[in-house]
Amino acid sequence: MSDFFNQTDIGALATWTVSSFKAGFGVDSLRDGDAATLWQSDGPQPHLINLQFPRKVSILQVSLLLDHALDDSYTPSRISFRAGTHFADLQEVRVVELEQPKGWCHFALDGEAGDGEGRPLKAHILQVAILANHLNGKDTHVRGMMVFAPKEREERSSDVLPFTSEAFKMHQTIR
Repeated sequence: MSDFFNQTDIGALATWTVSSFKAGFGVDSLRDGDAATLWQSDGPQPHLINLQFPRKVSILQVSLLLDHALDDSYTPSRISFRAGTHFADLQEVRVVELEQPKGWCHFALDGEAGDGEGRPLKAHILQVAILANHLNGKDTHVRGMMVFAPKEREERSSDVLPFTSEAFKMHQTIR
């Protein structure tokens, strides 16, 4: 799995939508940072979480906050991660099976095997599809979600004289 110190959360860059939700348990609950709140779907499976980015982004990992002890049959057991440039060309990147998850579950989306060792996935749209729940539950609960990209390097390799100290960085741009 990738090192958290070399990643940054890019979820705030995206427009988030879900396939359905019960009143009071909407998409905002996925990003509020509170494990006591949750998104609850309301309708037939698969349940979808869609992230639309304004430009193509690099994605290393998706983290979901799940709790089988609290959510029982509402807990996802099979999840598909899909990516593309628009909804018509989404490709399945990874499918995972879960057994009684508790806490943050991290899913690498880089590389062929999703092992955290490959190149980042590049996409305009990321879709998380909950295909099945424990005990064949109908609706699903997700308590939080984060999407990570590699941290951008501050220093540009094309600079003839890269500004590295704080004193030099103050004067690196012309007004």
